[in-house]
Amino acid sequence: METVYDIKSLGFHWELYDPFIFCAHHNDRFPAGKENLGPDPELLAGRNIGNDFVVRDGFRMYHGDTVPGFPVHPHRGFETVTITLKGLVDHSDSLGAKGRYGDGDVQWMTAGKGIQHAEIFPLVHQDKENKLELLQIWINLPKKNKFVEPYYKMLWAEDNPVVDHKDDSGKTSKVILIAGTFDDTKAVDPAPDSWAATAENEVCIWIIEMEPGAQLTLPRAQENVNRAVYYYYGNELKVNNKTIPGYHQARLNGSEHVVVQNGKEPSTFLFLQGKPINEPVAQYGPFVMNTRGEIQQAYQDYTETRFGGWPWDRHDPVHGTEYRRFATYIDGSEESRTGDQP
Repeated sequence: METVYDIKSLGFHWELYDPFIFCAHHNDRFPAGKENLGPDPELLAGRNIGNDFVVRDGFRMYHGDTVPGFPVHPHRGFETVTITLKGLVDHSDSLGAKGRYGDGDVQWMTAGKGIQHAEIFPLVHQDKENKLELLQIWINLPKKNKFVEPYYKMLWAEDNPVVDHKDDSGKTSKVILIAGTFDDTKAVDPAPDSWAATAENEVCIWIIEMEPGAQLTLPRAQENVNRAVYYYYGNELKVNNKTIPGYHQARLNGSEHVVVQNGKEPSTFLFLQGKPINEPVAQYGPFVMNTRGEIQQAYQDYTETRFGGWPWDRHDPVHGTEYRRFATYIDGSEESRTGDQP
């Protein structure tokens, strides 16, 4: 097998490999917000409100009608890992939990047996542009964990380990660890029922930033793991001397060390690795199960129970006009983070 193979261009939805099932790269330059935390209504004229995925004036509204984002919707059978690179996300769910996170924070949410949540992008800055960039990755759950209790935790930016690696020429690569271990540095623990919670599954989620001309070696793993790079900022990488153009992805052989040589511009890429679950996958919209019958049951259960209902007074809750980062959990406990806003 080749060390580097299956090179292809990235789209809005990236092609992933077991145990990963979905990744989207959101990158929007939202305008200054109004008091309702949405854009000026004049900017919404002519958009397909409720299903707006066309970039116009630098942004999309997604499924939002006043504030951009993804109003209440259900999930069952998998996990979402939301990596915010810039901007803020307001979380609310059917179990009464809520939070606001962003600017490097990561939310790890296990949908398990079923949950409704909303992911809204509040435009808190009324005097300047509101930039938003995030990666959302879906990780499958094995059959034995499809019906675990829903759970979410925050991996705050301040807590996520960063490895600064200097090569022989003094050039630096920065490895931000969201899952897995690099150079004996371990990421914050994932959600407890995650496939990533078992070390032998070798799940890694890293954001890697490289200076121009920097070189970095990615350690080998088990032969049967799936691993890939998603190169979304930069002009050119050489991976084991094979050229990866900007905004392209490539699969890697898990059993070999891989040498990444950056080109003449700063580069950033997502690295995903994991032992495959190797179970049948039946996916329809927001549900990921093992059989079509389980998908049908998921829809029936959702219709009957709404996965706990919806305790909020709107389908797209937002959490105030102040820049703040916090999480309120199902048990009522709260975490908050302070720091200078960008």
